[in-house]
Amino acid sequence: MARKAAPETKTNNKSFEQNLWDTADKLRGSVESSEYKHVVLSLIFLKFVSDKFEERRQELINEGHEPYLDMVEFYAMKNVFYLPEEARWSTIQSQAKQDDIALKIDTALHTVEKTNKVLRGALPDNYFSRLGLDVSKLAALIDSISNIDTVADKEEDVVGRVYEYFLGKFAATEGKGGGEFYTPKCVVNLIAEMIEPFRGKIYDPCCGSGGMFVQSVRFVESHEGNQKDVSIYGQEAISATYKLAKMNLAIRGIAANLGEVSADTFFKDQHPDLKADFIMANPPFNLKAWRADDELSDDPRWAGYEVPPTGNANYGWILHMVSKLSVNGVAGFVLANGSMSTNTKGEGEIRKKLIENDLVDCMIALPGQLFYTTQIPVCLWFLTKNKKTLNIANHSERDQRDRRGETLFIDARTMGTMVDRTHKELTSEDIAEIARTYHAWRGEAKDGSYEDIPGFCKTANLAEIQGNDYVLTPGRYVGAAEIEDDGIPFEEKMAELSKTLYAQMAEGEKLDAVIRENLAGLGYEE
Repeated sequence: MARKAAPETKTNNKSFEQNLWDTADKLRGSVESSEYKHVVLSLIFLKFVSDKFEERRQELINEGHEPYLDMVEFYAMKNVFYLPEEARWSTIQSQAKQDDIALKIDTALHTVEKTNKVLRGALPDNYFSRLGLDVSKLAALIDSISNIDTVADKEEDVVGRVYEYFLGKFAATEGKGGGEFYTPKCVVNLIAEMIEPFRGKIYDPCCGSGGMFVQSVRFVESHEGNQKDVSIYGQEAISATYKLAKMNLAIRGIAANLGEVSADTFFKDQHPDLKADFIMANPPFNLKAWRADDELSDDPRWAGYEVPPTGNANYGWILHMVSKLSVNGVAGFVLANGSMSTNTKGEGEIRKKLIENDLVDCMIALPGQLFYTTQIPVCLWFLTKNKKTLNIANHSERDQRDRRGETLFIDARTMGTMVDRTHKELTSEDIAEIARTYHAWRGEAKDGSYEDIPGFCKTANLAEIQGNDYVLTPGRYVGAAEIEDDGIPFEEKMAELSKTLYAQMAEGEKLDAVIRENLAGLGYEE
């Protein structure tokens, strides 16, 4: 079921997100962009939880329950955070121009966290006071955020929309460092449409700001499912990003277990016994020095495989995720293209065993320029423990094709649309075409059967992959697209091409003569 289009509140032909961004962007003169995202997102969070609190408080008054107005339980039962007076947005707004407003915001955030146990460890601690923000600029930002009615449209995730917009903008402005907490929405959407996390346990071992989880829940809602049918588990190593994730999920009412603290998944796995039905991840690309030579060498996660090399964590992430899959689990994750062909220090042997163990379900080569973090080309891996009954929660077993011993390769490098001079996005049509191809291959599609398409998709068996030295690059398998006949006779084409070639050769001779003359003038004759 399609989500209702968001109302476009525009001023000077700008969306409210853009106007809010313009106001927030003025803080950059005194605060690093890597810092001020926490200022903006924390204030948006505070405004949202306050709006929800005031709405629930009015409900209690209307129902004649005034004696319960300050009882936390009467808010928690509606998935609303209780706010003491000093933590309410009305209090912050009324004192926005006071010199100690930063301290008052810190106090409000601390009070919200202390009063609501589910937010433990989620909010910045004494953050605003430490930054020394310009009071007038902070007041202007508070006024701008005050104009957002976060609860007026029950169908539209207004605050989620603002969060998504800001996370993307922060990733774009901060470049490589900023993008570590944000995976482009179109990539997350594609992974969700491929693996269909409809019910079961969903896991992300490097969850960033929680985008994979948000899209998983949206997938469930768009298919008229029940959010209660999914359980969310994740982990994040960077403390500030861990807090972003907890806030991002809290504003959407998404319950998740992200561990007690921020922690490195390799060295402090906070879900040691988890077996996930769905894994969605965008691990840090080509992470170097992720462990020392004498660390994790006998870790049970590598059982049956070579130990991942210390110089690159890619295969460490792969084996970690394999160890977390349930018997029918499926994983979809992003990696740098080098992961598909590398033979460095045992990585080729690990890939060979993954293929021979029949875990590799589908490989997708993505177009370049999708990520804010890097311009290097990336790919999607899809692994499953059971190719025969994949997605059994979403489809009847009789509808599925037995794909044991086979892998689907999709080359999507020509897809996508440029959205600015440096970044590209996969369109909804691109995502639908890729996902439809995969589900048709699985025997799950309602609109057509699967067939190989030269230049786009190809089914390969184990013998074919062995013949390609266990390389998983889709271009090795899909071949070249068929060239449509343009109706021009070969002789005419050849004459035109020859004419162009001869003209280029003549131009080359002229350039060679100029180069020789210049070298002679510098005393470098033959």
